[in-house]
Amino acid sequence: MGAMTRDLTAVVLAAGEGTRMRSTRPKPLHRLCGRPMVLHVLDALAGLPVSRVVVVVGHRAEWVTKTLVEHAPAGLAIEFVEQPEQRGTGDAMAVALTGLPEDDDEGDVVVLPGDTPLLRPATLAGLVRRHRSSDAAATLLTAVLDDPTGYGRVVRGRDDAVARVVEHGDATDEERDVHEVNTSIYCFRRSVVAPALRRISPANAQGEYYLTDAVGVLYQAGHRVVSLVVDDTMEVAGVNDRAQLAVAEAELRDRINERWMRRGVTMWDPERTYIDADVELEADVVLLPGVILQGRCSIGTHAEIGPDCHLVDTRVGEGARVSGTVARHAEIGADARVGPFSVLEEGATVPPGAVVPPGSGLGAR
Repeated sequence: MGAMTRDLTAVVLAAGEGTRMRSTRPKPLHRLCGRPMVLHVLDALAGLPVSRVVVVVGHRAEWVTKTLVEHAPAGLAIEFVEQPEQRGTGDAMAVALTGLPEDDDEGDVVVLPGDTPLLRPATLAGLVRRHRSSDAAATLLTAVLDDPTGYGRVVRGRDDAVARVVEHGDATDEERDVHEVNTSIYCFRRSVVAPALRRISPANAQGEYYLTDAVGVLYQAGHRVVSLVVDDTMEVAGVNDRAQLAVAEAELRDRINERWMRRGVTMWDPERTYIDADVELEADVVLLPGVILQGRCSIGTHAEIGPDCHLVDTRVGEGARVSGTVARHAEIGADARVGPFSVLEEGATVPPGAVVPPGSGLGAR
């Protein structure tokens, strides 16, 4: 089997508690644009020809597993393994390997954390191509940062290969001057991962088994280790607290708005237009300022929404005009007129062509 056609599997590390989120909700399930963070990661993987995805769960494992079973992208074959005690990414990877077929270690495995929701499918595909075209044992996705404080530094060796990754807390002053950092996103040749993991130890500042240490083990054993530098560092930004969550959400909303505008949707003020990831819009929809579309809203062609509308899981027919309205789980028929200053009760139905006058509401039917 040629390198470019080897079997490809993936591992998503989603066992962390995320204490900095200050929440009872597991970190991978915090929402961006209406969708749990880890589902955005799986969306990126869905663009690759992966035969199996192993998700490592830990903190509140049942909640994470249930969410992914119900909402993961169609076509992804997902296996769940539990890391009972969080002893580091190296230990998590060792646990993950138990979810992959033991008799098939000739392929490659992509490894990524569950808290990088901005990663694009094209970047992951580029990582796999770089790995295979270089015939590498391991390929790291790296980033060059103006301020690399807190990140693991990429240390180069002979022939400019990646020799090791040094975590910030373990780095020397010279190593801390390096601006190329590890993103915790990798592609490994399956056959070399398990032997490398058996040779790592928790002799570091955190007392954990680092997956990054496997990189040094492979290099020292004479294997080829290379990297791919990501073009847009925002793609690999991790989300560890609510402030970083807000930054990631703003970036993702910009992407969503741009995508819809390029598909024929008019937005008077994109910065004041909020569209969740699962919303569906048809061409020639017009969105005025102050529109919030949450959940699984569906807006028909030539409909005009806004200004100042908050619709949740609501269907709007073609040609309808909805202004200054709040609605949840409602259905607004084609060419209907609603608002302004209207409130539709949950489950309400506005018939095609009907008029809901300004300042009035409508109950469920």
